[in-house]
Amino acid sequence: MRFFDTLKNIWTIQELRQRILITLLLVLIYRLGCYVVLPGISPADIDALANFTNKSGLMQLLDMFSGGAFSQASIFALGIMPYITASIVIQLCGMILPSFQKMQREGESGRQKMNQYTRYLTVLILILQAPAYLINLQVQVNGAANGSALHLGLWTTAYLTIILAAGSMFIMWLGERITDRGIGNGISFIILVGIIARLPGALYYEFISRLPGASGNQGGLVMFIVEIILLFAVTVGAVLLVQGTRKVPVQYAKRIVGNRQYGGARQYIPLKVNAAGVMPIIFAQAIMFIPMTLAGFRGGETGFLHAFTDINGFWYNFVFFILIVAFTYFYTAITVRPTQMAEDMKRNNGFIPGVKPGKKTAEYLDAIMSRITLPGSIFLGIVAILPAFARFFGISQNFAQFFGGTSLLIMVGVVLDTLQQVESHLMMHHYDGLMKEGKIKGRTTGQAY
Repeated sequence: MRFFDTLKNIWTIQELRQRILITLLLVLIYRLGCYVVLPGISPADIDALANFTNKSGLMQLLDMFSGGAFSQASIFALGIMPYITASIVIQLCGMILPSFQKMQREGESGRQKMNQYTRYLTVLILILQAPAYLINLQVQVNGAANGSALHLGLWTTAYLTIILAAGSMFIMWLGERITDRGIGNGISFIILVGIIARLPGALYYEFISRLPGASGNQGGLVMFIVEIILLFAVTVGAVLLVQGTRKVPVQYAKRIVGNRQYGGARQYIPLKVNAAGVMPIIFAQAIMFIPMTLAGFRGGETGFLHAFTDINGFWYNFVFFILIVAFTYFYTAITVRPTQMAEDMKRNNGFIPGVKPGKKTAEYLDAIMSRITLPGSIFLGIVAILPAFARFFGISQNFAQFFGGTSLLIMVGVVLDTLQQVESHLMMHHYDGLMKEGKIKGRTTGQAY
């Protein structure tokens, strides 16, 4: 009953209702564009690309983030990933290069400059990725056993590159409109839609494969129910990982100005267990793509390369796990700066009870981050390799991707952020929140990547 009352309250608020409807309209446009095929591509060509995508773990991952547009040879085939890549590069530049650090301190004007640089870099990445996608499409179509052939000349490749680049830029524009006029976090929401779009189909095929009489049937419907329960448990664990924080108490000294008293309140610094988000997984995947690229240049996978291109193999997942733990410490170290936090507290007359301000406070915060990052990095590594365990126990490739990895963490993070946006509108209009007790906590970064 409370659920229907909440829906009624959401529909009652005019601004929130308009934002939800605009978001749904823009998402519908995005999903329709995922099925608009590039000019000159036949159904046989799409089948050849889809068969190759289903066999490759890397291509399947790219297809998931594009909502299936990658395997459909759609005008949105490159999806939003070039923009995500550009954003990550600009974000790293803001941590390393002094000129970008200066722009970050300039407020709104600096943020607009960095957004502009991100767009320029996105276009550059698209100009490089689009021809690579077309070459891969041509290779897969000509190598298929269905007799189809695809020959892309220079001018055909040039105008198809323009179409693919325009499609990705249009997706970026849709994401910005969702942020401005919709329910917020538009780019993250676009990624969420692309991932969730694959879930019903994966769930259906997994259910069909467990029916009696199906080829390769193992465990029947009982096994399917167990899979759903395990998926729910993994999702709960991912929620705990995303929201887990260690609260450090901070006391502010009292100041009396005239007849008024300022300060004297106790607040908390929320140090996240997983301050790095999904960035360590993205970095680790980028490193693990190198053997796949080398294998492609050599024309085959032998010895060392084979061990590190088999996404279900022991050595691939072991090294992947170690890289995630290492990158979690690295990314946390460059994003969470205890020295800066200690200086800010000292400047505002704040201190941690029992700890001297300044250097001792920085050392104390650094020690806490080191302790909570270890279990967070291990848990993040386990979540990242869970799809390999799922495939080992007979779960299909498509459905296993939802048992962990980047897709699960992005879904959990974006859903929590979206629910928090809706709840903030309800609370602002003096309605009850989405939960009976407490409030929904979103991510502090507000980004899915």
